[in-house]
Amino acid sequence: MSEIAGYLEGRCLCGAVKVRIDGLHDPRPGACHCRMCQRWSGGVFLCFHATDEAVTVEGPVTRFASTAFAERAFCTTCGSHLWMRDVENEASGYDLMPGLFDKAHDWPLRSEIYADRAMASVRLEGNHRRATRAEYEAKHPHIEGDV
Repeated sequence: MSEIAGYLEGRCLCGAVKVRIDGLHDPRPGACHCRMCQRWSGGVFLCFHATDEAVTVEGPVTRFASTAFAERAFCTTCGSHLWMRDVENEASGYDLMPGLFDKAHDWPLRSEIYADRAMASVRLEGNHRRATRAEYEAKHPHIEGDV
C-alpha cells in the first residue's frame, strides 16, 4: 500500500479554496462509474479518502445534497469539485478529488466500482479491485441503483 505521512496541500483551480490533510493516509484513488458520478465529473469520479480530523478547508465552499445521505462540494468561485461526504455517518471523512493535489500525479488506482457502467471513453486499465453495479449494490443497500 502506498501511504503518505506528514501533510498534503491542495487547491481548487482559482486558488480560492485550499485543502490541507495532516497525518498518515492512503492516497490511492478509487474510481466510480455510476450515473450520478458520471454527471458530476463528466465521465469518471476519482477520489481518495481522508478522515474528518485530518482535513482543513479554507475558502468559499458550496455544498450540494446529492442524495439523502451524501453531499458534494465545490468552490463557489471557480466551480472546481472538491469532495463527496457521507453526511449520515459522523466518522465518514472526506472523499477528496485527487486533482486538487499536485502530488497525486503518481498515485496508482486503488479500486473501481460500477466498472460495468464505465463510458467507453474512460474505461480504466490496470490490476486493481473492480466491482460491477450488481456486486457493489449487493454490499451497499443504501444505494438506490444507477440513477
